[in-house]
Amino acid sequence: MATIDLKYGHGVVPFEYAEERFSVLAAANDSAPLDDRTINERLDQPIGAEPFEETISPGETVLIVVPDATRASGSAQVVNLVVRRLIANGTRPHEIAIIFATGIHRQVTNEEKAEILTPFITQRIRTIDHRASGIANLAVVGETSGGISVSLNGALLDSDHVITIGAVSFHYFAGFTGGRKLICPGLASERTVEATHKLAFDCETLRRREGVGTGLLEGNAVHEAFLEAAKFVKNVFSISTVVNDSGEVVDLFCGDLVTSHRAACDAVAVKQTLRIEAKRDLVIVSCGGSPFDINLIQAHKALDTAAKACTAGGRIILLAECSEGTGRTDFLDWFDAESSIALARKLCTGYQVNGQTAWNFLSICERFNVEMLTTLDHKILEKLRVKKADLRDLSGTGYILPNGAKVNIIASG
Repeated sequence: MATIDLKYGHGVVPFEYAEERFSVLAAANDSAPLDDRTINERLDQPIGAEPFEETISPGETVLIVVPDATRASGSAQVVNLVVRRLIANGTRPHEIAIIFATGIHRQVTNEEKAEILTPFITQRIRTIDHRASGIANLAVVGETSGGISVSLNGALLDSDHVITIGAVSFHYFAGFTGGRKLICPGLASERTVEATHKLAFDCETLRRREGVGTGLLEGNAVHEAFLEAAKFVKNVFSISTVVNDSGEVVDLFCGDLVTSHRAACDAVAVKQTLRIEAKRDLVIVSCGGSPFDINLIQAHKALDTAAKACTAGGRIILLAECSEGTGRTDFLDWFDAESSIALARKLCTGYQVNGQTAWNFLSICERFNVEMLTTLDHKILEKLRVKKADLRDLSGTGYILPNGAKVNIIASG
């Protein structure tokens, strides 16, 4: 018998399995973390742009954009180096600000700020909290070619230069995270976030729109809308990281918002796409621990991955601590619908971002027998159409996904 430690929140769940019955589906994780010198060398060689020191003059203001606590990006190391380089180049600390791309997520706590940026940075550089609702900090910047009104945080427009820092990994409908997502939806208004996310759903077929999905950029309506919105911001220098399971930076691409991000996406696709010959009746999936299982909305991404490896009607066991519950107080309301079809109709008459997540979650639960190892109580699981997981009674052959939120699975059979 073999044993694997499956991450669960900030801890692990040891799982003993027979190797002849289970296959572990995991991307190679043997790259060494980049040291400061190597990261600086990457920053000296941007793609499609000059090093940011070549375009930022002393006296000009710089806004650094970083993810919130739901993303592991290695930002602490990278921000520290970027700030030091800016100051060495003549930018004064009070001319630098850092904003958290929370989108419609909750605000970042002081403890999380110290973790995302390091205490050294939080004590010396001003930080800004984004709020997606209200008009005090938002400005209308234009419309996309599809007629979506784009409102972004005014700090993006008030700053002479913008540097975005975020990790690139798979996203179940935007294709990939990072890059343009730091601006939209990260720093967009609630209405802009909803309008761009709605493009992922086809209200005629009541299904995911064609061309929208994991690892897809070309012809992806959501990605294209995000990119159009982000391009309203000028003088953007993009930094895209790739992180390992511990959140350490193992690769970095920087420069032009489009070309450097695409290079990062290509690298992730090569290393983290897993191809299987056939689906199996049982899939055990961990989100990869915190922050990927911080709440149900985030944990759902690993469930979406697991569904690609499971036969119809099969069994999926999702390990997701969900220390912050479902993620939004109104998320469970969507599960009052009697079916995913009914939920889809409700979504199309009154679209909300998390309604689409609820639709995808429920549609998976209708096609598979989903169980969860979680802190969510039985009343919530009952409403979700999910059972409490039992790791003792496992029959047949299956797959184990130790990092379901970070990989993409393509089944040939």
